[in-house]
Amino acid sequence: MARMHVRRKGVSRSTKPLRKEAPEWVALSSDEIEKKVVELAGQDNSTSEIGTIMRDTFGVPDVKLSTGKKVNKILKENSVASDLPEDFTNLVTKALRLRKHLVKNHKDNHNKRALNLTESKIRRLGKYYRRKKILPVDWKYDPLTVERLITS
Repeated sequence: MARMHVRRKGVSRSTKPLRKEAPEWVALSSDEIEKKVVELAGQDNSTSEIGTIMRDTFGVPDVKLSTGKKVNKILKENSVASDLPEDFTNLVTKALRLRKHLVKNHKDNHNKRALNLTESKIRRLGKYYRRKKILPVDWKYDPLTVERLITS
């Protein structure tokens, strides 16, 4: 299937192995893994960073296989999860960075296009999260209000 904003097909990449159970060589129990996840979230790590740290430092290949819960669910149970989803905040911070760049470099047409594409992705994702009731129903993308939403 083709991508939305580029005229080429998707990127081929490796896939995770199909496993149904946790590997027996993982040294940590599921309770210890959950405690580590909450501890890493307390150090202002995002969910993807937590998964990478758990894999690289503690040798846990997949938190969901080992605990039966995703990282985000563990954080919600311990009331440490952020209000906004990670993919949404990443797109908004990218758009804010592009806007800041365009204030200094107003003739940079490549970044103007990148900003348009990023903001369209934000609007599309916002529509999805409004449908799922993660964002308020009357939420609308506005760069000034979103900046306050992200920085608070």
